Parts: sequence; structure tokens; C-alpha cells
Amino acid sequence: MTRLSYTKALNRALADELAADPAVCVFGEDIGAGLAGPTLGLLDRFGPGRIVDTPLSEQAFTSMAVGAALAGRRPVLEFQIPSLLFLVFEQLVNQAHKFSLMTGGQAAVPLTCLVPGSGSRDGWAGQHSDHPYSLFAHAGVKTVVPATPTDAYGLLRSAIRDPDPVVVFAPAAAMPVRETVTWDLVPVPLGRARIHRPGTDVTVVALGHLVHDALAVAEELAPNLSVEVLDPRTVHPFDWQSLADSLERTGRLVVLDDSNRSCGFGAEVLATAAEEMRLIAPPRRITRPDGAVLPFAPALDRAVQPGREQLRHALELVMKPVDGMKGPLTAR
Repeated sequence: MTRLSYTKALNRALADELAADPAVCVFGEDIGAGLAGPTLGLLDRFGPGRIVDTPLSEQAFTSMAVGAALAGRRPVLEFQIPSLLFLVFEQLVNQAHKFSLMTGGQAAVPLTCLVPGSGSRDGWAGQHSDHPYSLFAHAGVKTVVPATPTDAYGLLRSAIRDPDPVVVFAPAAAMPVRETVTWDLVPVPLGRARIHRPGTDVTVVALGHLVHDALAVAEELAPNLSVEVLDPRTVHPFDWQSLADSLERTGRLVVLDDSNRSCGFGAEVLATAAEEMRLIAPPRRITRPDGAVLPFAPALDRAVQPGREQLRHALELVMKPVDGMKGPLTAR
């Protein structure tokens, strides 16, 4: 047994895949020095032929990685901040993502994008605090947002092994998380959700670092409310069956989502649940505001992010009596 940090889990996943498959290589800025954490020590172990410190041009090394993937390599790209993905959106969505589809599977682009520290970091302001996982899911790119060290390890390994491009968002607020684990960690399949806490009254779908907020609120309300916390882990493809099974148990839904409100991940979960699944009360979502740009000032930064107080309020609203039924918050 050992205590494993989120960052160390990513580092260990990269090292294990590099050791297991000679086709795996890593591209990025300052990765030789391991400044972001996940690539620390990899250059000394695997050499400059596989750990490639690139010039300061995301568009250049992303295009190079697409070509390398088409030629049989499995490149991993590290992006120091999430907004850099906007620079390479064309290469990832219009090229890498579509090659396999447009060639009838004759070409494959097994490319992984890793964003260590996505979302808000203290005082990093508007151009460094985006969390655009909804954007990539909308485009149909496989997208994962691990919440725990074991899931960070397992999902990154599965992403690297996948035949298609995968974007792995490692939330900045989850990076300090540590977990007691055994040494025999295993890959986690893409597209499979995880129930962190079973419940019978309401389902909270939370993603990334917000899983830990949901668990804290669920524990706080436990004497009066049974909250099931469901972590999708993969935004696309989403595990709709696990959500449907959860709503069969609870009938009520709250989504905690650290992306902007319009056209976001939370909106899709609510819409699909309303169309296809069992709900006995109107669902609720907690997101960043429409078109949110996170300010530099820490208090303002926190004010536009989803938080525990918003989740408590949403749970109170979703548990209000419907059609004469009493909700657990008032009945117990």
C-alpha cells in the first residue's frame, strides 16, 4: 500500500505505457524538466528520442504528432494550459479525429492530449482557466476527466492505448488529491462511469474535482438525505446506462459541471435524462455562468465557479414536494 498523488499517478501511467510499448512517445514544452509534473524523470529513463522537448509552438508539435500517429507511433502531447487547445482545435478535430472516419478505418490516429492543471488555478485569469471538455465532446472527440489518482492512472493508460484521439483533462483542483493504493494499478476502460457513493433519494452527477465537493456535501447531508454520487469519468462516450440505472433508484437529478452553461456537458446530461429516463422532479444543473471568463481576482474567480453552497441549494430545490409527495429534507 502507498499514498499516490494525482500528479504521480499521471507520471506512473506515462512511464508504464512507455515501458510497455516502444511506439509511445511524448511531445511538449519543458517536458524534459518535468515542470508540470507528469513527465518528471521520463527523459532520463527513456531518452530524447521518445521524450521530445518541443519549441514553443503547439500547432507545430500537434501537426507533427498527427503525422507520427499516422505512421504508427502513439504520441502523447502535454499542454501546459487548457486554452492552448484552442490553438490546435483544427488539427485535433478537423484532421486527427476525422482521418479514421473519412478513410473507412484505413488510417488511425492514436494520439493522446494531456492537460495537467485544466480549469481554474489560483489567479491564472481568463486565458489560463478554461475547462473546454464540453467543446471536444461536442465535436465527437473522446474526452475524459479523471477525479482520483487511480482513475487518472487508469484512464490515461486506456487513452494512450486507444486507436482514436483522446483528450485527458486533469483538473487543477484535483491535482493535490492523494489516495491509498496498491501497486498493481490497472487501466480503466473509457466510457464507463463510477458510483463513488450509493444513494436512494437523488443522483448527483459530478465530474473531475467536483466529485470531491459532491461527496463532501453528500456526507454532510447524510442524516437527512441519501445522495448517490455518479462520476462519468468519460464525457464522450458517456455511460448513459449507468445514469439510467441510477435514476431508476432515485428519480431525481442534479449535475455539477465546471464548464460554461450554454451547450455544456450539464445541459446534455439533463436533456437526455429528461427525454429518456425516469425523473420524478425537475432536474437541476450547477455550472459556470454563460460565457464565463474567470477573473484574476481570487474572490471573483471562485464566485463564477460551481461550489458546494450551490449544490446544497440545488438539492433542496430538487427535493421539494412534487404532486403532493414529501421530499426527504422535510419528511425526516
